[in-house]
Amino acid sequence: MICPYCGNRQDRVVDSRESKEGDVVRRRRQCLACERRFTTYERIDEIPYMVIKKDGRREKFDRQKVLAGLLKACEKRPVSMAKLAEIVNEVEARLMDKPDREITTTEIGELLMERLRALDKIAYVRFASVYRNFQDEEAFFRELKNLMRQRRS
Repeated sequence: MICPYCGNRQDRVVDSRESKEGDVVRRRRQCLACERRFTTYERIDEIPYMVIKKDGRREKFDRQKVLAGLLKACEKRPVSMAKLAEIVNEVEARLMDKPDREITTTEIGELLMERLRALDKIAYVRFASVYRNFQDEEAFFRELKNLMRQRRS
């Protein structure tokens, strides 16, 4: 490290601490020339996860965007934030497992619907109506009939 005070390249680490999340290391350093202390932060330089949209565009994975969609579907439903965060974690884990660090919106949507179907049927239908872009009530009723058939089986 270069000392921000005198420009010397020689220092020693006085103290190291990990952040609560474990993604950043804070180091207190002391310059060996001027003996002043300064702080540095280390973090992993990650390749961003990408989402491939239906039109072929790619954009950075946005955890908050996925969570917002789930929150909208679960509005006024007895679904805890912890469960929704767990679902988003599963999507993120699926993305991390992929060697190319890319996932399609279709994969994300299907994974979310699968989890919502098991968690809350109303939230599932709400999410599916937006995700599958139902154009009329017939498409909506078909989805409800499928859901009811699965429940009976």
